Amino acid sequence: MVAAVYTGALAAALFATGSGSAPGFSLNTTGVFTPPATIVASKAVTYDQKLVPTGAMISVRQQTKPNGATTVELRVAGLRPGRQYGAHIHQKACGAKPDAAGKHYQDKAGTDPAHVNNKNEVWLDFKTDATGIGQATAQHAWAFRKGQAASVVIHSEPGTKGSRAACFTVPFGGAS
Repeated sequence: MVAAVYTGALAAALFATGSGSAPGFSLNTTGVFTPPATIVASKAVTYDQKLVPTGAMISVRQQTKPNGATTVELRVAGLRPGRQYGAHIHQKACGAKPDAAGKHYQDKAGTDPAHVNNKNEVWLDFKTDATGIGQATAQHAWAFRKGQAASVVIHSEPGTKGSRAACFTVPFGGAS
């Protein structure tokens, strides 16, 4: 219970910028990373505890306007200090294995390498500060398709390289 209260307080502090409510879709969710084999299942799973230690926290905010314009904000705390990470929205929910989250979510889905970029995908690469806190924001003119964006995967390297270090299941939505 203390962890839940602390997590809620962290989310409030991380997103204390405040804004009035507007039509569209709004989401604000927070998680605490645990190993996949934890007795109590978590929506935040760490696969590499050296990079994303047990107890590290994540908050994700999505704002989608009625015209489809979407902003996704990522905030993390408790990660390895002074390190660069990659982060992307993935198609499926997290699971016990790193590949459970599937591929990157793409606005225009395709296998052509030209589809893999920060205009067609949501890239949230970040660098942690000396205390292990990091943040990133991505903005796009498009909204997620219903049921096709389900998690944020933190990668060991920015861009498209690096292994999957952690995953956070997020119920992303659209403007409808």
